[in-house]
Amino acid sequence: MPLISPELVEQHNLTPEEYQRILKTLGREPTLTELGIFSVMWSEHCSYKSSRIYLKRLPTQAPQVLQGPGENAGVVDLGHGWACVFKIESHNHPSFVEPFQGAATGVGGILRDIFTMGARPIAVMDSLRFGPIVSPPNTPAAPATDGAVNPALNRRILRGVVGGISFYGNCFGVPTVGGETVFGASYQNNPLVNVFALGVARKEHLFLARAKGAGNPVIYVGAKTGRDGIHGASLLASSEFSGADGQQKRPNVQVGDPFLEKLLLEACLEAMHSGAVLGVQDMGAAGLTCSTCEMGARGGVGIEIEMERVPQRETGMTAYEILLSESQERMLLVAQRGREQEVFQVFRKWGLDAVEIGQVIEEPVLRVRQGGEVIAEIPNAALTEQAPVYERPWAPRLRSAPMECPIPLEKRNGAELGEDLLRLLSDPSIASKRWIYEQYDTMVRTNTVIGPGGDAALVRLKETGQALAMSVDGNGRYCLLDPRRGARMIVAEAARNVSATGAVPIGATNCLNFGNPERPSILWQFVEVIEGMAEACRTLDIPITGGNVSFYNETDGRAIDPTPVVGVVGLLQKSDCLARIGFRQEGRRIIVLGGVVTIREDPLICFGSSQYAQTILGTSWGIPPWVDLEYEKRVQACCRRLIAEALADSAHDLSDGGLAVALAESCMAGGQGATIDLNWNGDPRLLLFAEDPSRILMSVAEMDLVKVDRLVSEYNIRAVVLGTTGSAALSLSHQGEALFKIPVSALRSRYETALEQALEAVSS
Repeated sequence: MPLISPELVEQHNLTPEEYQRILKTLGREPTLTELGIFSVMWSEHCSYKSSRIYLKRLPTQAPQVLQGPGENAGVVDLGHGWACVFKIESHNHPSFVEPFQGAATGVGGILRDIFTMGARPIAVMDSLRFGPIVSPPNTPAAPATDGAVNPALNRRILRGVVGGISFYGNCFGVPTVGGETVFGASYQNNPLVNVFALGVARKEHLFLARAKGAGNPVIYVGAKTGRDGIHGASLLASSEFSGADGQQKRPNVQVGDPFLEKLLLEACLEAMHSGAVLGVQDMGAAGLTCSTCEMGARGGVGIEIEMERVPQRETGMTAYEILLSESQERMLLVAQRGREQEVFQVFRKWGLDAVEIGQVIEEPVLRVRQGGEVIAEIPNAALTEQAPVYERPWAPRLRSAPMECPIPLEKRNGAELGEDLLRLLSDPSIASKRWIYEQYDTMVRTNTVIGPGGDAALVRLKETGQALAMSVDGNGRYCLLDPRRGARMIVAEAARNVSATGAVPIGATNCLNFGNPERPSILWQFVEVIEGMAEACRTLDIPITGGNVSFYNETDGRAIDPTPVVGVVGLLQKSDCLARIGFRQEGRRIIVLGGVVTIREDPLICFGSSQYAQTILGTSWGIPPWVDLEYEKRVQACCRRLIAEALADSAHDLSDGGLAVALAESCMAGGQGATIDLNWNGDPRLLLFAEDPSRILMSVAEMDLVKVDRLVSEYNIRAVVLGTTGSAALSLSHQGEALFKIPVSALRSRYETALEQALEAVSS
């Protein structure tokens, strides 16, 4: 056994102070195996040691919440005896090191989080961030290891990630119903792969990851354990990267088998329904170590396991390797003593390993035996709730962007504004993601009502006649300029996307992606985001039921833009009472619910945070708009009411690219043009492309305008009529002066082909 040297402690990503804490906890020097256990359980990924004190500020309770943070996934009540289980997780560093398997196992892990709770997964969404896939003008391609833009590398990562997501989801048999894909320079060598999954279960079939009953058997089920993924939690997810790490850390990435996971799903649900199973935990981050000590800690008991009983697919594995392996498609069950044969029989039926590897014990410890000898014994509490918690110093980040517009904004004529719209539609962050989602099975299980391309996905619940809406949203562009304002906007937009289908937001999950929290400016970004998110969730009555914090997203000292991602779930009581984004009938009146202008600040200062400023002007400045959350709440409620009363033919959130992009998207989605007159003073560029919050583009019948006006007044909001649907083009004028007229076919040509063309580009 090697001596525990300072160098060995450092290799395990533990500080000298943390090692002293281990000595005090154990009252002796740890074994190598115990050191490995502490290293993964005290990693940032597993312990949340830099974020835990701040996460408590988020609202997590509401009448519909059946299970909040602390379990594998959150649960909300749907009525009719049914519950919805959902969560979002990150697999960022693994997807940089090995894009295909990193993304694939990210999908596999989040699916296990769902069916561990006893729910059947019915939908997946993904929120993706990559470095630029096209070179800036006159910029040579850069080598993969430095921080300059490298489109070839980013295209390779994108292709690998999309391939991994489609491979796992398609083979497993769950629809990938939507998501978002954004490109930005800060994600060079730092891609973000956040995967959201949602499932449903009868309330009486819900399970918790808790061990109970001393003497009850602890049963290992699923795939055999290999050497893949060792130290994934502590070395991949809880530390910075250097340029060389892309190859050096490949062994830390897990390898997935979606067909085996499908069998595991069916076997687990059948065993759970038998009544013989008392608790279930996925072997995800930190593998067997995490599942044993966390199940014991939650149940107030201990677990003792024997290494020689663990199914292994490689010879000569040590206890250290077995405990820290993150091999995929594995679960840990606690069964009732005397009924374990029922569990074994179910898993034999599905052709899977099911082996009793230990038992529940009264002492609240994780005890590991090998060859009859105890090789590790650690109190559960020391690995879980008593793990280090740091209140690190934080300080406001110095602004990297000016408050005032740094370039002269010369007046644009109508033709130039039309070309600006086409350029925005061609930007990979706004352009159609058809190339991506056509690789996904979006309709498997035949419950998808609205799939990719809408504001939110909508999945039918055949058992109740209801439908669940879901949207994932993030915006690092906003949060870099002002984290608190940006977080408020992100929550409002995700909820607005759900409301635009007609569904009522009932819960949210978050994935918080940041750089190194040991840097005061990064932690300040995190704290500000939490405050903004909490403010928005409280006002909009959306509880956070769980989520994930992903720190250390930086390579060679370059951090990503702060990128919180929010997944909001909404409930639609009647699955056929909904709205889509497209203008589908001519002669309808087009309105903007909320008003064309909703901010009270200097519009030019807020314009610097827009996609237009980034894409067309090539710069950014100022701050994102301040969303009036009470007004936002009323706008969304009015939108849902208009849809419920069948007064809205279409509804589309205004966000990236502003009014002009939303109009173009509604025209393309429905195959109808529109004639619009902007009858307001001011620069038409700001009217067209500003990203004011609390706005929803809707089309309604002329004869229903009186009813619409009555409801708008009832909710004390504004709504303005912009024009009429019809014709084969999008025609815009400003105070009666024609700006541009673009055929819908020309809009579609730019929008639908831009991403694929960028992926086929050859770096200069």
